[in-house]
Amino acid sequence: MPSPNPATIQSIYRYPVKGLTPEPLPRTELQPGLTVPFDRMYAIENGPSGFDPAAPAYMPKIRFLMLMRNARLAELRTKFDDQTHELSVNWERREAARGDLRTPEGRAAIEAFFSEFSADELRGPPKVLVAPGHSFSDVAKKVVSIINLASVAELENAAGSPVHPLRFRGNLYVKDWPAWHEFNLLNETIAIGPQVKLKVVKRIVRCAATEVDPDTGIRDLPIPKTILDTYGHADCGIYAEVIEGGAIAPGDAIRAGS
Repeated sequence: MPSPNPATIQSIYRYPVKGLTPEPLPRTELQPGLTVPFDRMYAIENGPSGFDPAAPAYMPKIRFLMLMRNARLAELRTKFDDQTHELSVNWERREAARGDLRTPEGRAAIEAFFSEFSADELRGPPKVLVAPGHSFSDVAKKVVSIINLASVAELENAAGSPVHPLRFRGNLYVKDWPAWHEFNLLNETIAIGPQVKLKVVKRIVRCAATEVDPDTGIRDLPIPKTILDTYGHADCGIYAEVIEGGAIAPGDAIRAGS
C-alpha cells in the first residue's frame, strides 16, 4: 500500500555489541539478506549459553547481557571502531575499559570490566561472543528494524510522558509516515533512495527493554503495557529483509509499494 505522504529516513543506527550503546551512522551500505553492517555482531554471554562459533545459531536474548534484564547497561557509553574492532567503554565519565574484540587479550579486558560492573546479574563468567557472518539479533532472520517516529509520538500521548525513540533500538527511523502506517506494509516491498529495496516481514513485539531510559538506565516507563492497554497489541516497529542492496543515508526518500 503506497504511503499517503512522502517519507524520509531521519537517522540510521547500528548496535555493534548487543545491549550496548547505539551508534548513529552518516551513511551505510546494505546488502541482500544481511543486517546493517556490524549490527549486533558481538554479544556478551551471561554465563554458559551453549553458543558454538563454529556453528552459530539463533539464541534467545536471555542468554546474553541485554537491556530487558540488565537495565544498567544504559549507564555505559561505548564506542566501536569498525576498522580495528576496538571497543571502548566509558562509565561515570571516564574510560573504564578498552579492547580489540578480535584478540583474546582485548576480549579479556572487556570481560573483566563486565565481571565487576554486572556482578550482581551474572549467571557465570561473561564472555564476548562472535562468529563470522552471525548477528545476535532478537530474531533468527537477518533483518533491518524500522521505527516510525509518528508512532512513537502518538505513544507519548498514551504514556503521558516523553518517549525517547532510542528506547526501541531501531536501525532506521522514518519521519513523515502517519502513526502506525508501518503495520500496513507487512509483506510489502519498500524502496529507499534510488536502488535499495526491502521486504517487510514482521511486526516487532516490544519487551521490557523499552522500559529503560536510554540516557539514564532507569526503568521508568511501562512501554509494553501502555501499548497493550491502549492499542490491544504490544507492537512498535517492523522488521524488513534487504532484497536489493546499496547505499543509504539520512534524508533518503522511503517509498512503499515499489
